[in-house]
Amino acid sequence: MRGAVLAVVHAAAAVLVALLRASDPTGQSTLSALVLGLLAGVAAVWAAVDGWRGLPDRGRTWVYAALIAGVGSAVLGVIGRAVFVDETGVSALGSALTGGAAFTALLVLVPAGLGLLVGPRLATR
Repeated sequence: MRGAVLAVVHAAAAVLVALLRASDPTGQSTLSALVLGLLAGVAAVWAAVDGWRGLPDRGRTWVYAALIAGVGSAVLGVIGRAVFVDETGVSALGSALTGGAAFTALLVLVPAGLGLLVGPRLATR
């Protein structure tokens, strides 16, 4: 479930950024940085809650979630850009499934790892 939800969130964010870049190609670096920070924050907070709750095997769960989110957001992002932004075709799927999926997987996995480290320390005494 984590991977599917994060795939949809990452794809929606990528399509939104692409849509805004298409309307105004200059001056979008701040928006991109904010979106990346928000996406990393979602994974970190969700993983911290998992760590705080003490879910078993949460590290492996987040590795699988990162892989599913990477591939899912790549496919959904290409579809979303084709429908809402421009006429992106199947030719964009190759680069999205390699570089884009790997970047998204790391954008989920690294903050989730930090969240898993911090989460158990948030337990109330």
